[in-house]
Amino acid sequence: MNTIRYKNYIGTIEYDEDMEMFHGRVANIKDVISFYGKSVDELKAEMKNSVDEYISFCEEKGIQPSKTYSGRLNLRTDPKLHGRFAQVAAEHGKSLNAWALEQLEHAAHA
Repeated sequence: MNTIRYKNYIGTIEYDEDMEMFHGRVANIKDVISFYGKSVDELKAEMKNSVDEYISFCEEKGIQPSKTYSGRLNLRTDPKLHGRFAQVAAEHGKSLNAWALEQLEHAAHA
């Protein structure tokens, strides 16, 4: 999937055959921000406009905009599996955090 960035927001892009346009959606927040464009330049401009409008709307309403993801990820797992993960990480000479991040990055690009 293709992405574009504006401020700390990440937009994911798909092609909408019916509209013959690209459709973007900000992926790293809970609220919905979407935008359309026929070119990369138009998509970037529309994402910027949509994000700025979202932030202005939140300010007008006195609410906090949904924050972008913090970079902190907590996982719950079975204690035995947790131990196995730690063992495998140690076998690779890595901390559990570094090993898990490597595995998740690999899975995200597969």
